[in-house]
Amino acid sequence: MNIQEAAEASGLTVDTIRYYEKSGMLPPVPRDGRGWRRFDAGALEWLRNLGRLRATGMPMAEMRRFAVLVHTADPAEATAAADRLEILLAHRQRLACRRAELDAAETYLTHKIAVYSGKETS
Repeated sequence: MNIQEAAEASGLTVDTIRYYEKSGMLPPVPRDGRGWRRFDAGALEWLRNLGRLRATGMPMAEMRRFAVLVHTADPAEATAAADRLEILLAHRQRLACRRAELDAAETYLTHKIAVYSGKETS
């Protein structure tokens, strides 16, 4: 599939796909005789993975580091797998902290809404 089709199938924009490719987060994408990118099922799934990582708020530098580890390391190498796991675990911890912050913010807003609705005092 071409880049527009890959964008539609992955939920990313064409510009985002190009950015991910230029920043080294995508493995090399083959091109046809006209020089157009040809995305296969594996590349499309990786685009979806990048989209999911970004949706979690993972910083681009970490996404890049994770992608490099995925695409350049020997899959059997324990160190690379441990490094990928470390990235994901650290990010999950940041998400848990962020979730707690958001829960506290929502509790505050719920209280203030109740106050301003006349359902609760101060």
